[in-house]
Order: sequence, then C-alpha cells, then structure tokens
Amino acid sequence: MYLGRVIGTVVATRRYRDLDGYRFLLVQPLREDQTPHGVAVVAVDAVQAGPGELVFLVSSREASQALPEPFVPVDAAIVGIVDRIDLVENG
Repeated sequence: MYLGRVIGTVVATRRYRDLDGYRFLLVQPLREDQTPHGVAVVAVDAVQAGPGELVFLVSSREASQALPEPFVPVDAAIVGIVDRIDLVENG
C-alpha cells in the first residue's frame, strides 16, 4: 500500500467488461513526506476520489481484488482517501 495524489483522469472508450462504471485516474506516487516518487500510474478508482486528493493505493494482486468482481485486469487501485497524516518520530 502506498500514498499518491490524484493529478488527472484517463478516458478509455474500450475496456474490460468488469471495469464498466469505474473511473481511471492518473496518480502520482508519493514518499512519506508527500514529495513525488517515481512516475505517475493509472489506477482504477474504487472510492470515488477526486482531483488533488491524497489517496492510498494497492498494486499487483491486491489491486486486482479491490473491486467487487475479483481478479479484474488492473495494476493499481485506489482503495482509500486520506483525511490526515500524523507522523511520529522514532528516537
């Protein structure tokens, strides 16, 4: 599971039938301090996130099980919208 920020939408006129009705969003992965990390990913939106929102995502097998119909062909899925982050320093 990792953090990301929604930076755009993706329009797909043809898609796998079990993905009908779901939006695809472009998400920039983030480090714990919310700075960008890596390249943006396309993620299926399971929670109705919006532009600019901080979200958490799952990838690989977990992403394929994030929707009601299991094992859909996706690499990333948005499974939550982050309301707040509280960091606790160790040491």
